Amino acid sequence: MAKSSFLQEFKDFAMRGNVMDMAVGVIIGGAFGKIVSSLVDDVLMPVVGMLTGNIDFTDLQFQIGDGEGAAVLKYGNFIQNTIDFIIVAFCIFLIIKGMNAANRKKAAAPAPAPEPPAPSKEEVLLTEIRDLLAKK
Repeated sequence: MAKSSFLQEFKDFAMRGNVMDMAVGVIIGGAFGKIVSSLVDDVLMPVVGMLTGNIDFTDLQFQIGDGEGAAVLKYGNFIQNTIDFIIVAFCIFLIIKGMNAANRKKAAAPAPAPEPPAPSKEEVLLTEIRDLLAKK
């Protein structure tokens, strides 16, 4: 009995609206991440490379020691990842800023007030009867 209760509880949890919303958000976020990564790698980084004289930061490194026990500090890869992060963060900032501006415009324009529904035939008839009785 406890096992089916456990499974039912898990099913209720998994089918709850906020869990499903979160799952959709993760999936959309993954796809959106690919778009932003492509924007950075294929559109913006070539321009950054051109502006910096086509320096490939990923090749920058510093070797400590000689021989088999030498350590290689690949600080260029760190610089490249930092630049990628800044560009991605800036792109996401611009997208969210645009979405917030669109939402503010949408919220600023109030919806027209709905007109009250026309009174039913019974209400009209009852109003006429009331008015006739009030005159007497």
